[in-house]
Amino acid sequence: MTNANNAILLIRRAALPALAILIIANFAGYAVFGSNGILQYGDYRRLKAERSIQLAQLEQERDRLAHRANLLDPRRADPDLAEEMVRSELGLVRQDEVVIPIAD
Repeated sequence: MTNANNAILLIRRAALPALAILIIANFAGYAVFGSNGILQYGDYRRLKAERSIQLAQLEQERDRLAHRANLLDPRRADPDLAEEMVRSELGLVRQDEVVIPIAD
């Protein structure tokens, strides 16, 4: 029985350090291979470059829309833009204009 007792005692003494090593290995694995790990750094740089391009396009579109909104300000509306919008939205034509239909 002394061999069995020695084996159980050995397992009890090794259990806590083995559990600690498994926990540390788990955290180390996630630090390297996880979704926020070291190996994902290149992917983050690629995504950042894509998002920077997208941000520049959105800022350009925002500036274009802000300029168009300023042109439509009721206090100082641009007559050409107002006429263009009325014609496109309502389909209005002046009496002296000729409309030529184009077949699709």
